[in-house]
Amino acid sequence: MPREHYQDSLDELRSDVLSMGDLVTERLGDSLAAVERRDESLARAVADGDDEVNETYLALEDRCVDLFALQQPVAGDLRFVTASFKIITDLERIGDLAVNLANYSLAARETVAPEVAIDAIGAASRGLLERSLAAYETGDAAACRAVAAGDDEVDALCQRASESVTRELIAGTDDDGWAAERLLDDVSRVLLTVRDLERIGDHAVNIAARTLYMVENDPELLY
Repeated sequence: MPREHYQDSLDELRSDVLSMGDLVTERLGDSLAAVERRDESLARAVADGDDEVNETYLALEDRCVDLFALQQPVAGDLRFVTASFKIITDLERIGDLAVNLANYSLAARETVAPEVAIDAIGAASRGLLERSLAAYETGDAAACRAVAAGDDEVDALCQRASESVTRELIAGTDDDGWAAERLLDDVSRVLLTVRDLERIGDHAVNIAARTLYMVENDPELLY
């Protein structure tokens, strides 16, 4: 492949990874809105749209494999293709977590621990994802490190939320075992929602880590 066509292939890969990122970010936003508003139709749309994310992932995976096999990239190009390959995996997993959030919304029967700011945690996790993708687009090493630092805020929010919903369960049942049993499923879903939002933040950090390695050959955030 002539050099200019090879570079076009790399540029196209970056563009398509970012397009997948936009798709996943949109689906995550929809799932968060479904949780916040308990919007059944929106939650079902997120779940039904998972195939599109998976098909996009598989197409980009094939593209990366072809670049490895046919072009045998070296140095910076090799790091770029490798990072892109890893990043689409994180994006696909975020898409799966968005489906989880939508399904939790569909299964919820009542609002548990309203003071748990799921919307704030969701916004923070989504913000990390957007910032990590922007760092990938521009090759901004400082932004990658900022994403990793920002994950501490998400972790702290998740910790406080888990503690709060557990206290709500204990205080709200007043030693009534039957009441505790009735609440347990919904409390568990809140805890699962918090856990998955934390995982989304972790995947955003993975994207930043791979980008930093791509840009500076620095594995600082990979471990």
